[in-house]
Amino acid sequence: MTDVISPVDDSKFVYHILRYTSDLVRDEWVNIGVLLFDPLTGALRLRLVEEQDEYARIRRLQPSADEDVLRGFRDHLEDRFTTFLRNRQGEQGRTLAGGEELQRLIENWNNTLSNGLQLAPQKGVYADDLDVELERLYTEHVAPPRKVNRVGAPGSRATIRNYCSQVWKAAGLWDRIQKSVRVTEFTFPGDPMRIDYSYRKNGTRGYVQTLSVSRAPADCKLYAYTATRIAARAPFASEFAAVTDVPLLPRENERHRFVHDTLRDAGIETIGTDHFAT
Repeated sequence: MTDVISPVDDSKFVYHILRYTSDLVRDEWVNIGVLLFDPLTGALRLRLVEEQDEYARIRRLQPSADEDVLRGFRDHLEDRFTTFLRNRQGEQGRTLAGGEELQRLIENWNNTLSNGLQLAPQKGVYADDLDVELERLYTEHVAPPRKVNRVGAPGSRATIRNYCSQVWKAAGLWDRIQKSVRVTEFTFPGDPMRIDYSYRKNGTRGYVQTLSVSRAPADCKLYAYTATRIAARAPFASEFAAVTDVPLLPRENERHRFVHDTLRDAGIETIGTDHFAT
């Protein structure tokens, strides 16, 4: 795969890097997301910062960065594109007009951005899969640089999520699940938490969250609280699962027991990555 600064017609996909600055006087920008789409079909992928280590990196680079602004920006942009895609539902096939309409939407939206947010110049890229290419671009341009882990070191949530996404795709379910689901309707306005995946099955809505037990075991309390709120407030039956980076051994490890019992008491099933595919 090769990045090229060529016209759209010479590339299969095109993308923009999303940038943010908290100080226009210094004119110092930090990358916060990737917008990737197919100019022929209008198929679109969007990913913006969401993990705490990503926000921490932004604050290190721009101490006056406003995290609420960044989260609100992500929500607003997702709503705009969700509305666009919903309005296109029901069309027979994907046409060039869909891609052209999306291109105009992006151009108009870029012209109305606040001064502290901008889209980098459009670039083209040769690739075969939108989702795979989105992950590559995000890793190269946005994600905090990762230190090389020792062999066998447990993975981060991003690593677990990437694996789960590949499993969903291999099972033919990727297009049937919702990703990065907001929970504000069940908790409180302004709640920044999102659940990685959601699905619907026989009148039940399921939620799947990735958890890194080795790196952030306390995250299980946040998921347990959220699951309890959803179960109490949702107008439908709910089920919950957590995919962990390591198999939980509650009889042998106190940390594992803490995570296992916290999730169990909230009605959340735990699944190690080694069993997720099966």
